[in-house]
Amino acid sequence: MRISARVTIPAREIEISAIRAQGSGGQNVNKVSSAVHLRFDIPASSLPEVYKQRLMNLSDQRISSAGTVVIKSQQHRSLERNREEALARLGELVRSVAVTRKKRLPTRATQGSRQRRLDQKKLRGRTKLLRGRGGSHEE
Repeated sequence: MRISARVTIPAREIEISAIRAQGSGGQNVNKVSSAVHLRFDIPASSLPEVYKQRLMNLSDQRISSAGTVVIKSQQHRSLERNREEALARLGELVRSVAVTRKKRLPTRATQGSRQRRLDQKKLRGRTKLLRGRGGSHEE
């Protein structure tokens, strides 16, 4: 599985097993093992250390404390479609930690924006002041 230009996950590191799906579906669900259980061991994988560390730091319920990613897919009727979806979800999870976020640079409000805010406050205050006077409008 290709994660980026340099990073790939070999198929031998991903353990996929077919299980029976849960829920409604009638005879098909009762007879056919079309759901997929995907297991991926983060510490034993060939991913770069940075990826491993970021994956382990994620607070995702699919990642156990031992570092095993468990993804269950049972959306589709066919085993192959469920297998593809489980692999896609694993790829999405690993790609999410591949992107490094830019550090936010704190900025300050400009002099003009401060002045506009104060002018708006004064205008709003005058409007409210005129409302409460009672004798200023004719009947």
